[in-house]
Amino acid sequence: MTKNANVTARRQARVRRKLKTVGGERPRLSVFRSSKQIYAQVIDDVKGVTLASASSLEKDLKGQLKTGADKAAATAVGKLIAERATKAGVTTVVFDRGQYMFHGRVKALADGAREGGLQF
Repeated sequence: MTKNANVTARRQARVRRKLKTVGGERPRLSVFRSSKQIYAQVIDDVKGVTLASASSLEKDLKGQLKTGADKAAATAVGKLIAERATKAGVTTVVFDRGQYMFHGRVKALADGAREGGLQF
């Protein structure tokens, strides 16, 4: 592993370790952001199952968005993941920002999910 990859993996593990102590049995809303898209999943770690997922690559969102790499796309994905999680019976989650700082697109996704009805 390179030094940057090692630092990133350590940061991600630190965040996840803290989530397990704070979150308890709640599912986690995991975020992955690339340079061109953003993805979100609601994961039940007890069962090891993905309950809901959404991304800026989906057909219904892709037509509405200018690009998948801006705050508007992140907010739309946040609302979509909240809608799908609610359909799956999930109302409260733990927000897993992974290796990313809580600002910009990650924050916009979180705000969109809160607008959609998820609590965290």
